[in-house]
Amino acid sequence: MPNTSPTSRRPPAAITGVGAVSSIGIGLEAYRAGLRSGKSGVKRLSFRDDRIKSSVAAPCDDFDPKSVLSEMDVARLPKLIPMALCAAREACAMAGLPIGEGLSLEASRKVGLILGTGGGGIDFTLSQLDSAHHGGRASLWTITNATHGNLAGELSIQLGLRGPSLCISTGCASSSDAAGLALELLRGDRAGSPDTYVVVGADAHVRWETLAGMELLRVISTRSYESEDEARAGSRPFDKTRDGFVLGEGAWAMVVERESAARDRGVKPFAKVRGYGVTCDAFHRVRPNPEMEESARAMRLAIEDAGLREEDIEYLQYHGTATQLNDALETHAVKLVFGDRARAIPGGSIKSQIGHPQGACGMAAVVATIAALSPRFGEAFAPPTINLREPDPVCDLNYTPNVAAACGAKIALVNCLAFGAKNSALVIEV
Repeated sequence: MPNTSPTSRRPPAAITGVGAVSSIGIGLEAYRAGLRSGKSGVKRLSFRDDRIKSSVAAPCDDFDPKSVLSEMDVARLPKLIPMALCAAREACAMAGLPIGEGLSLEASRKVGLILGTGGGGIDFTLSQLDSAHHGGRASLWTITNATHGNLAGELSIQLGLRGPSLCISTGCASSSDAAGLALELLRGDRAGSPDTYVVVGADAHVRWETLAGMELLRVISTRSYESEDEARAGSRPFDKTRDGFVLGEGAWAMVVERESAARDRGVKPFAKVRGYGVTCDAFHRVRPNPEMEESARAMRLAIEDAGLREEDIEYLQYHGTATQLNDALETHAVKLVFGDRARAIPGGSIKSQIGHPQGACGMAAVVATIAALSPRFGEAFAPPTINLREPDPVCDLNYTPNVAAACGAKIALVNCLAFGAKNSALVIEV
C-alpha cells in the first residue's frame, strides 16, 4: 500500500469510462490490443509535396467520421470533432452515463465537458484559405471552427451536456491540463458545480502546412523511408538514431466523477486521478530549460497533491517525443525526482506507436496507462517503447524496449512537456 503524505489529503476523482480513436485502433479494446502487441500506426504520407521533407505521419485512416456524424456535419467541422465525439461516446457508454436525449434536464446540468487541444480546427482554417486562393467560397463556420472554445461547445451540443463547456489549449500539455482542471473542479464545492466531467483530448492536422512549420522548428523527423516497413519504425523515442517526432492524430476521452456521484449511480470506478502538478520554465518558446528543475517540480507537485511520496510511483508514462533534446532532458528530470530509483521504475513512451498527437498526447497516455494497468481490461502490462534498437547512453532508464512486459503497478505518473515552457504531470491509480 502507498504511504500517505501528511501534506495532502485532497480527494481523488473517480474514472468510470474511457474511449479511444487512434492510429493503432479505433475503440478502447483495439487501442489496448495495439499497445500490447507493439503495433505501429506510423506510415508513409498519403500525399507528397515538394515543399516538405517529411515523409511519414500517424493518421487515423481506419476511422470513418460519418460513423458518428452526418455527411453535412462532417463537411462543416474540423477533423478532430468526429474523432472526439466517438471517443467521448465510448467513454460515456462505459461509464453508464446517459447522453443526448437520454439525459434529463437536471442531469444534463450536472455533467461538464473539457476539451484539450493544441491545433484545434487549424485544418479547417487552412482548407478555407486554400479554397479562397482558388476562387472558392468560405464556409459559414470558418470563424467558429477557428476558435478552440467553440469546438468544446460543439461537443457539448452533440452530447447534450449543459454543465460547463471548457477548452484548454496549452500545446502538448492541453489534455493533461484538461484532466487536471477536471480534478480541481470536482474537488470544489461551488454551488451548482457538476459531479461529472467528460474530458477529451483531440488533435488532427496532418497537412503539409503543419509539417512544414514543424520542420522550421527542427522538431520533426525528416528521414526518408522507401517502404512501409521502414516507415513503421519512424518514431524512435530514446533511441540513439532518433531525429524528431512523427506527427500523429487521434482522440481519447475519459469520464471523471466525484466518488460519491459514481456510488450514487451504482458505478464502480476502475481508476482514479489522484494528483496534478503544473509549472512553467519561463525559459524558451520551444526548448525546455536544460536544468529541468520546473519539469521535476511539476512531477513532485503531482505526487504531493496525490498524498503520496516519490517511492510510491510504480510506473512512468514518459512524454518521450523522439527529439534528441526532449528525450535526454526528460530522462534527466526523472532522475532529479527519483534519484537512484529512477532506473528501477518501468515506463515507456506510446509515441513510438502512435506518433505525437500534439495536444491530445496527455489523454492518449492516460488512457493507455489505464487500459494497460487496470485489471478491468485484462492482464496488466507495460506498453513497449518500440523501435528502441540502439540505446542512447544519455537515455539510460527503463523504457520497456520493443516488447510489452508484465507489470503489476497500481500507481503511475504521466508526464508531459509542451511548447511555451510548460510542464504538466498527473498521478493515476488503477
